[in-house]
Amino acid sequence: MTTLSPTHPVRRRPRRSYSAIPGETPGSPPWRAFKSLILLICVVLVLLPFLAIISTSLADPNQVNKSGGYVLWPDHATFASYSALLSGGLVSKAMLVSVGVTVVGTALSLVCSISLAYGLSRPGSFGHKPVLLMLLMTMLFAPGVIPSYLMIKQLHLINSYWSLILPTMINAFNVIVLRSFFMNIPHELVDAARIDGASEMSILTRIVLPLSKASVAVIGLFYAVTYWNAFFNALLYINDASKWPMQMVLRTYVVNNSALSAGQVNTAAGAPIPPTQSLQAAILVLSIVPIVIIYPFLQRHMNKGVMVGAVKG
Repeated sequence: MTTLSPTHPVRRRPRRSYSAIPGETPGSPPWRAFKSLILLICVVLVLLPFLAIISTSLADPNQVNKSGGYVLWPDHATFASYSALLSGGLVSKAMLVSVGVTVVGTALSLVCSISLAYGLSRPGSFGHKPVLLMLLMTMLFAPGVIPSYLMIKQLHLINSYWSLILPTMINAFNVIVLRSFFMNIPHELVDAARIDGASEMSILTRIVLPLSKASVAVIGLFYAVTYWNAFFNALLYINDASKWPMQMVLRTYVVNNSALSAGQVNTAAGAPIPPTQSLQAAILVLSIVPIVIIYPFLQRHMNKGVMVGAVKG
């Protein structure tokens, strides 16, 4: 067997450079500057539409009319559009509907999903395999629009807020993620609590849930975003415009480019209605602000909750 002598060092092949700039290595200052420039361009392209929407919602009506559309930077910021929308008109009611549906729906979805996931995570529980099989079947076979509508109609939920909650109250994927997380909790903790006389409800609330805060927070965010962004159920089941959620208003008056009438916005006495572009931009801002506010508080749980719940087990 041949050995390499210390006096004859091993020759290494020169490193191949994949730099987009000829003659520059990935670690050189010009290459880092090039990457920073590309990143800066991407950030500007992403933030520019948001800036235009926010600026248009805050711009003076004269500036919006003069520009003939969207404004990149307002000369004189005004909250006239937000005041007109949130002064008891259609948008203010839609905001209350969306907030109520999101809060109630998220709470009910978490309670049902946690209960179902915990029952499916306990080996030997009653109906374990049939219920799990039915849950997985819902991921493969969707009921369809017409059967869903007929079911809601038979339950007399047309024009009811429950039609915005019940059809999507349990998501099979979220239940599977929670079940996988619950199954990774050490069985010794559960067995010790059961020996001490703890009931299943006590084990769930005092042991399982405190150890599953990250996963529950992420699933709660998933449900909240789903309820807040949902408009299709409202399109099918809600015929009364006064019961529309925010996303239905967004679809009707922004996507379809319909103009809000004088009865749907409230302005000060003698004040003109803000331009349509300003009202549409303000509706867009109001539709994304709640999720943007909530997301930073739950972001730190995202990686841990999703990866641990979906990969392990």
